[in-house]
Amino acid sequence: MTLPFLPRPSQEEILRYRGGHLGISAVPGSGKTQILSKLAADIIMRGQLQDEQEVLIVTLVNSAVDNFESRIKRFFQNPLQALYKYRVRTLHGLAHDIVREKPGRVGLEEKFAIIDERESEFIRDEAVNAWLSTHAGSLEDYLDPAMDESKRDWVRRQQLPELIGSLALAFIRSAKDRRLTPDQLQRHLERAPAPLPLAEMGLAIYADYQRGLAYRAAVDFDDLIRLALDLLEIDPEYLERLRYRFPFVLEDEAQDSSRLQEDILGLLSGPNGNWVRVGDPNQAIFETFTTASPELLRAFIRENRSVPMPDSGRSQPAILDLANQLIRWTAEEHPVPEVRSALDVPYILPTPEGDPQPNPPMNKDAIKLIGTKFSPEQEINAVADSLSKWLPEHRDSTVAVLVPRNQRGAEMIEALKRRGLEYIEFLSSTSITRAAAGALSQVIAYLADPQSASKLSKAYQVWRRDWRDKATVPASGDVEESAADDKELAASRRNLLSTASGLIRKAGEVEAYIAPSPENDWLASVRASQEEEVISELSKFRSHARRWLDAVSLPIDQLVLTLAQDIFTEAADLALAQKLSLVLRKAADDHGDWRLPELTQELAVIARNERRFIGFSTDDSGFDPDRYRGKVVVTTMHKAKGLEWDRVYLMSVNNYDFPSSQPNDRYISERWFVRDGLNLEAEALGQLEAAISTGAYEWYTEGAATLSARLDYVKERLRLFYVGITRARRELIVTWNTGRQGNATPSLPLAALMGYTQGTSE
Repeated sequence: MTLPFLPRPSQEEILRYRGGHLGISAVPGSGKTQILSKLAADIIMRGQLQDEQEVLIVTLVNSAVDNFESRIKRFFQNPLQALYKYRVRTLHGLAHDIVREKPGRVGLEEKFAIIDERESEFIRDEAVNAWLSTHAGSLEDYLDPAMDESKRDWVRRQQLPELIGSLALAFIRSAKDRRLTPDQLQRHLERAPAPLPLAEMGLAIYADYQRGLAYRAAVDFDDLIRLALDLLEIDPEYLERLRYRFPFVLEDEAQDSSRLQEDILGLLSGPNGNWVRVGDPNQAIFETFTTASPELLRAFIRENRSVPMPDSGRSQPAILDLANQLIRWTAEEHPVPEVRSALDVPYILPTPEGDPQPNPPMNKDAIKLIGTKFSPEQEINAVADSLSKWLPEHRDSTVAVLVPRNQRGAEMIEALKRRGLEYIEFLSSTSITRAAAGALSQVIAYLADPQSASKLSKAYQVWRRDWRDKATVPASGDVEESAADDKELAASRRNLLSTASGLIRKAGEVEAYIAPSPENDWLASVRASQEEEVISELSKFRSHARRWLDAVSLPIDQLVLTLAQDIFTEAADLALAQKLSLVLRKAADDHGDWRLPELTQELAVIARNERRFIGFSTDDSGFDPDRYRGKVVVTTMHKAKGLEWDRVYLMSVNNYDFPSSQPNDRYISERWFVRDGLNLEAEALGQLEAAISTGAYEWYTEGAATLSARLDYVKERLRLFYVGITRARRELIVTWNTGRQGNATPSLPLAALMGYTQGTSE
């Protein structure tokens, strides 16, 4: 069945494309996936391809690959007509295709491995810890001199590893984007007229990281991009073969391309080749210190034939007007001239009359920019209360709460739970995953340190987690007496849990409790002072703890499954335990020297939501909000890109999460314990740039890179706010809070939009 398609005027112009370079700036909701799919289908239908030629479509994420493939087929009466006539790849997938054909030409083994982000992080952390162990005092000059010694020691142990890990990630990616090997960078640093300590640290960790990859005969995702470009440059015959195979290159989400990615596609299409680039620089919401830049697409659009796609049927006109006002205010009135380029035209236009995707009807009252001065907790409760009132009458509508950070999303989920509202958690990892991983990690932490009374106490609390977590039945009608009994039972269990866990925590010798001798029996010693119910509870738990200790000799996956049978009752938790056991088994296989402490840390990382849990993310399969009508989707503004809902809440739009380079603004990437407000990641990259700039060491001035990073972050936050606004179809509610310190204010762009909406409503 063919897909009916009525192109808009701008889309008609794009479909007249026959060759050459074409840049397309597409506003949110303009149908860029649809038009690229139709253009690919038209190229095939017109017979512009020879035998063994394909249209190459390059996109950002795996879910978009599936989307393109299904859409293209639907433009054909017989899908077999399109068979083997197009190829859809992510950029990393394309780079892998290129390198896999001739790995030896770029120094790789025939069966080279590609490590994922988890493994990459582990290797990098090993390199960071090795550097710290031998250079413990090297960063002392960067710490705040006002800290006392005890706090300084705590920072060294608890804060520096994370900071250096973040710095190392940015440094390694930037070095690879500049195509610098550790040896090449070493030569640059040797020629520097003065020390560049952060760059030297970055180099040491980078070299160690690359040795870790070489030991595994592996490459990471950044290496794939670099090596693919190397191969295309050193093998002209291979490049010509690929140019013949892919006579048309169509690139989606081009605003997120890096220089190397742009160079690869430029080489594949050739100087006079056929290359169509579609994207929206206003939606470039990459995190600071990635190597992508929306300026690359803007330059391509300026220098080549271009067509804007300004029409969008996604949102009602008042929401489009608000988004356009943010563009206009940013470009014309932002008090910091250096960030006025963050957002640019085209403005979003509603679809023309008769369009198959008409805008929802105009409703200015459906936009609410809330000026109330909420504390963080008050903001959470206000949004949750609003949803409680709205949802019962809108069961067929979609709704989302968009937050700037995962932790804020987790707090929102807890508020929804307390109100009994149905929700869908679309964060880096879900609360059920974090809870299961946290429970297992606490039990395994005890098994790794069986003499610790405090860890045994936490393991006991995990064993009785249902007593702590499950709510009682609310009293109503005929069940009032039963509910009262349930409430009394729940209170009794919580008291018992508190008493037993407190006693275990204070146990002097854990062995005297778990494996007592006639002369040394802790449980017998407390019997006289405790009720029989407490003694019975402690005795029951002791039998479980003994069984867990007996299971320690099992392989880690079997140990996890054994523990899960004792601490989980819900099918979902048991299924997650199965997944977690496989993750830990792989980690143990990959790291033969890992024992329970390291495996406990792996679970703790998942429990803290610091790492996407492979196997439980919808990133690779796509996310369809329409599948969750009548339920609250909670996600970050970054993950919401490309999605839309009838009603959207944007939270925490204050000057901490959305700073504007004003005197009282603060920046998440600037650590409180670093002197002079320096951003050490930015300073390390500034020193890297100085090292590779011939005769330009004097260009590095401490603090300049920090100020530049602030401006980049402000720009990204303006675009993130724009993305958040344009997720809403019909209704938009924006709130802010005063932050943990109680002194945050509404973000500058929010304040400007508040003034605008008040003016237009009068």
